Amino acid sequence: MLEVLIQLLPSVLLEGLILGFVYAMIALGYTMVYGVLELINFAHSEIFMSGAVAGAETFILLKAAVPNPFILLALAILIGGAVAAIVAILVERLAYRPLRRRGTTNRLVPLITAIGASFFLQDLVRLIEGLWHNAFYRRYPSFEVFEATYTLPNLLGSVIILLTLWIVFWVLAYFAYWIYRAATGTKGVSRRASRGLWIASLVLTLLVAVIDRGTVFGDLGLTIQMKSILVVVISFAMLYGLNWLVHKTKLGIAIRAVAQDAQTASLMGIDPDVIITYTFLIGGFLGGVAGVLFGLLYTLVHPYVGFIPGIKAFTAAVLGGIGNITGAALGGLVLGMLEMLGGTYLTFLTNGAMGTEYKDILAFAILIFILLFRPQGIMGEQVGEKV
Repeated sequence: MLEVLIQLLPSVLLEGLILGFVYAMIALGYTMVYGVLELINFAHSEIFMSGAVAGAETFILLKAAVPNPFILLALAILIGGAVAAIVAILVERLAYRPLRRRGTTNRLVPLITAIGASFFLQDLVRLIEGLWHNAFYRRYPSFEVFEATYTLPNLLGSVIILLTLWIVFWVLAYFAYWIYRAATGTKGVSRRASRGLWIASLVLTLLVAVIDRGTVFGDLGLTIQMKSILVVVISFAMLYGLNWLVHKTKLGIAIRAVAQDAQTASLMGIDPDVIITYTFLIGGFLGGVAGVLFGLLYTLVHPYVGFIPGIKAFTAAVLGGIGNITGAALGGLVLGMLEMLGGTYLTFLTNGAMGTEYKDILAFAILIFILLFRPQGIMGEQVGEKV
């Protein structure tokens, strides 16, 4: 049985990496809004859903008119992202802005408003789809080119899997060290210690590769579908683009200024309301693109499809460090891999008593653990320079 578990590890890690990119895309919406407003926008899961449904409608309506699947996917991404961005802006203008202008200080009020907006969007999409199609379950069309399977070169597959293992080892080592520090009455993990954990995790990963001697990682035979490749490439491009926008453009400087001190930023000529609108637009667009990629991977979407991925993306944002863009991306990747590992191996380790559906328990257990022992996340919650 141990041999079977080891043989499954590379493909499980690869699937977890793909899922992690989707979680990372959704998590960025949570972390962008929190970075500026210190608000958990629980309606973001329905913004993600609106993008997924809009993408499905685009595929279905334009499939006959646009024969090239890649052009059709690009159109679905643009339309899904645009619809989600518009929904995000409307949520901000109609639900959150009136509360800000009223000077509401009770944090429960915007939180309850976010939950109310979430339920409203679910039922609104269900009503629209019901009136339009007399059904609200929509299925992404299947394209042969997207379903095509490719075998990764052994060297590339080995590098991907070992890098993934390195990240998993580092996260586990980080939390083990943090618990040890907390137990001995010392709080926090210094940068020097963090670098040491990175190096120790790298050494452990290389040790695994040496001990393996090509038995598992030498002839992997890893296969990946074209749609999974597209998800990874598009997600990585979006993550890189967001990081560039926030750190290298005037808009990014303005976003970081408002995140640090909105009142002072307004004295410098920056309109906080405009910047907040841009923040919701960017986060909504990313959520919509994530919705289209999710639909491309898992085919079926509906008005309630955003709830579970949204909660898991929130877990990823908390895991990486809420308000921290790099942390949200890292948290998404780590959560995707841990969830896939748990979902696959629980079946074997419990002799089938716990199936793959129990992977959701693992994600929520991680959320509880993080909130109890490390609420600022892996990269640390950013308050002074949140975004």
